[in-house]
Amino acid sequence: MSSKALVWFKRDLRVRDHAPLVAALEHDEAQALFIVEPTWLHSAECDSQHVAFALACLGELRASLAGLALPLHVVVGEAIAVLAAQRALHAFTHLLSHEETGSGWTYARDLAVAAWCRENGVVWQEWPQNGVVRRLKTRSGWAGRWASRMGTPQAVWTGGFRAANGDRAVTWTGADLPPLPSLTTLGLPAHGKLLQPAGEVAARETLGSFLQGRGRGYRRALSSPLTAENGCSRLSPHLAFGTVSMRCVHQATEAAIARARDGAGDPSLAYALRGFAGRLRWHCHFMQKLEDEPAIEFRNFARACDGLRPGDVAGTGEALSLDAARGDGATLPAPDRERFHAWCEGRTGFPMVDACMRSLRASGWLNFRMRAMLVSFASYHLWLHWRETGLFLARQFLDFEPGIHWCQMQMQSGTTGINTLRIYSPTKQALDHDPQGVFVRRWVPEFGTPAYPAPIVDERAALKHAKDRLYGLRATPEARAEASEVQHKHGSRKSGLPPSGRGASAPKPGAKRRAEPGPSAQVELFPE
Repeated sequence: MSSKALVWFKRDLRVRDHAPLVAALEHDEAQALFIVEPTWLHSAECDSQHVAFALACLGELRASLAGLALPLHVVVGEAIAVLAAQRALHAFTHLLSHEETGSGWTYARDLAVAAWCRENGVVWQEWPQNGVVRRLKTRSGWAGRWASRMGTPQAVWTGGFRAANGDRAVTWTGADLPPLPSLTTLGLPAHGKLLQPAGEVAARETLGSFLQGRGRGYRRALSSPLTAENGCSRLSPHLAFGTVSMRCVHQATEAAIARARDGAGDPSLAYALRGFAGRLRWHCHFMQKLEDEPAIEFRNFARACDGLRPGDVAGTGEALSLDAARGDGATLPAPDRERFHAWCEGRTGFPMVDACMRSLRASGWLNFRMRAMLVSFASYHLWLHWRETGLFLARQFLDFEPGIHWCQMQMQSGTTGINTLRIYSPTKQALDHDPQGVFVRRWVPEFGTPAYPAPIVDERAALKHAKDRLYGLRATPEARAEASEVQHKHGSRKSGLPPSGRGASAPKPGAKRRAEPGPSAQVELFPE
């Protein structure tokens, strides 16, 4: 009996190091599929820029797959309906895809797809595509598994498909496929942003330029919005959409470090890349948290924080449910809604905050330290809840990665219960990272004129209120006990995230845990 595979592309829009694609070679025939899901398009996290970037990636991917004699069908519809229609057309017996640690709607969709496959006799096979481990029982040994997975050979395409007689045969030579949808046909507005180039070729070029020298000043460049634009890797959108695999980035980085160390190499480049490589490990570490506890997208890590801010779920159940949040401030009381909109629009009266927000809204990218400052300001100065601000930022970040995003929103809001409170002073950040005011003048040209608004909050009073509430809460026995539980489940281990360029080993028995990285060890988690 012949077997027919359907390769389901999701956030893995590449040919290189694509295990499901390579696995299709074990079948007699294969088709490829990407589903443009209305649930995604209508979600509060989706923006036109995300769809535009994905469509650009798909155009290149379709051409690449055509060269492998594999048609890529791009269909608009909900997953179950589309899969059922594709099965009626192509009678596939196996569904091949990567695992996904995504937003709540993707988790619910995958549960439904698994049930549909069981009911219809379809074998669904999934492969990991990063360091996240499904059904992880304990964090002990996680880093060793990460290193082992990243060190395995990349999946390589080796040829065509088997014919019935066992010979290799091409099953598709360029069948007519409908054109890709557009923002217009999908009913979406233009995004108006100047985005990074999309696709696998752009991902490889970006990685190459960074490893070959652009990353030499990485450790110094990553904190300032003036230098980070070029000095950071700029791989974050490509990792988020899967135009390059984490394994490919890791192996290429380790090879570049080795070259820079050897003989008459480049020690400064090796030093910079070691810092970058370590952040690849942290990248997956934070994604693992969402995999282990999907509910953290919607509720506080530390339930002792429930009801702390407006719009939160209070312990008594009297407050608004966070499920109602849309990132537009509609669930917030009027005064909070006004502060929320001022923050979203870059008119808070704090020039560094406003410059960063306007820059982000124009480009879809901002370096991590300035992202952290935006969230810190919203959470502490404005006392806004991370769910509303997080959804707004999810739409602004081209590189939106749910696992990293929601963990960082909570870390920067003080609701994990285990992390140091990271309260950024916009004034200090401006002095440290834009001392001449170049960045502020670029994005807030009205600063210093009567047109620029006065600060919307008193900084000293706002911070006193935030610290009093959070430090008071953390001192309670209930919060302390819960913090221990959160640390046990989600915290990193002391030997768990080794320095780059030296490999990694599994933690030794009895290894101590260590806290998450603090402000003095700013982690560019996207990575940047």
